[in-house]
Amino acid sequence: MELENRDRNAGRFATRIKSSVMETGYGIVRLGKSLRMLGEEDPRRIIHSFKFGLALTLVSLLYYVRPLWDEFGVSGMWAIITVIVDFDFSVGGTLSRFTYRGCATFAGAALGAVTLRLTCIFHEVAQAIIIGALVFLLAAAAAFLRFVPVIKERYDYGVKIFILTVSVVLVYGYRYDDSLEWNRERFQTILIGWAICVMVSICLWPTWAGKDLQNMIAMHMEKLAIHLEEFGRRYFASEERPTSSNLTDDDKTSEHGYQCILVSKTTEEDLANFTKWEMFFGLFRSRYSWEHYLKIGDLARKCACQIEALGCHVNSNIQASTVFDQRIKELCIKISSELSMALNVFSQSIKSMTDPSPANVHVRNSSIAAKELESAVKEMLLDGSTDILTMVPSAATTVILAQVVNCVENISEAVHELAQVAAFKGIIVKSSLLQRFNSSRVVPVTNSEECIIAIPVVQENDFILTGA
Repeated sequence: MELENRDRNAGRFATRIKSSVMETGYGIVRLGKSLRMLGEEDPRRIIHSFKFGLALTLVSLLYYVRPLWDEFGVSGMWAIITVIVDFDFSVGGTLSRFTYRGCATFAGAALGAVTLRLTCIFHEVAQAIIIGALVFLLAAAAAFLRFVPVIKERYDYGVKIFILTVSVVLVYGYRYDDSLEWNRERFQTILIGWAICVMVSICLWPTWAGKDLQNMIAMHMEKLAIHLEEFGRRYFASEERPTSSNLTDDDKTSEHGYQCILVSKTTEEDLANFTKWEMFFGLFRSRYSWEHYLKIGDLARKCACQIEALGCHVNSNIQASTVFDQRIKELCIKISSELSMALNVFSQSIKSMTDPSPANVHVRNSSIAAKELESAVKEMLLDGSTDILTMVPSAATTVILAQVVNCVENISEAVHELAQVAAFKGIIVKSSLLQRFNSSRVVPVTNSEECIIAIPVVQENDFILTGA
């Protein structure tokens, strides 16, 4: 009996071990697939990983090379810390991080050195009390300032480095007399780390935050276009209205593909801030107005909110009027199709920096169809042949769809304004915007508000002549 119990327990233990090994294997396979998907979605992630490893290896030479070790010693660790902390995915992120870090480090080291000089006249106990009180006040003030929206948005990293530097300098200088020499070596090694970060980030397959922001805004337009294109097909093209229970996986993917736009505001603002540091290195230079891209992003989010409300009606289980749906079917499909084509044109225009005027006809057609849809709804309501309660779900859908038309019209205005300010290829730039292009050659035209100019094109080396 005892032998049987042992065999049974051994069998259970072996089964548990086998299941644990299988679960671990499945987990490793899933992790490998996830890593592969990350690399396939954006191959620059793999390049960034190699660049980061290269930068860290180069800065480690401060320890490996004997003359460098004799010069900097243990202070070389600050160069390694600089690469780990400041090396960002984009060039603008790397430059901004070090600028804030450099200014905060210099200010913190200067304040710490002055404080140590002033407190050295006091007794050791009194000096410790003064330094402790100062660290407390500075830390409390810095922690409170980080709640200020402007500081939290742009200078939070610099504030943290400032309080770190002040604390380290004061605490270190209290016990050691070589604090000034230590600060000098620390600052030098930070500069070495920053130089390696910048050279690797710019010289080896650079990633520009400005290009990422441009592509992100273009992708927003594309995702909205995909959903609107699917809206008419799924909602009106079939006799059975789709609900949340009978949507296919492809439909759900299309339905929720636009929702990432709703949470992209912080990413867009970060990219816009990084582009300001790329004006001397990147593709767009300082004349670019990135605020217009942020404006288009905000309008895209408003449009996505309307589409979110539209999706609530699409997936609802409320029974709608079939007669009313048949009356508005063609108009709704036409509006969705025209809006989708207009947004696709805007996406390609932003991505390739070309004239968005071909979208005007689609925006105009959608606006005309929206007015016809409004007239049809009013006619059905006044007719009285259909129960009003059964018309409510479809009528609400038409109202939201009309709001989407207004959103796309606002997006159209913003994209055309961006095309004027950024001098997209093939655009006639008005005379009020000439001051933005210092390198343009102006030829006045009599009795005209516009003039012929040579617009520098970012993608090419030549000029394009456009005019009134």
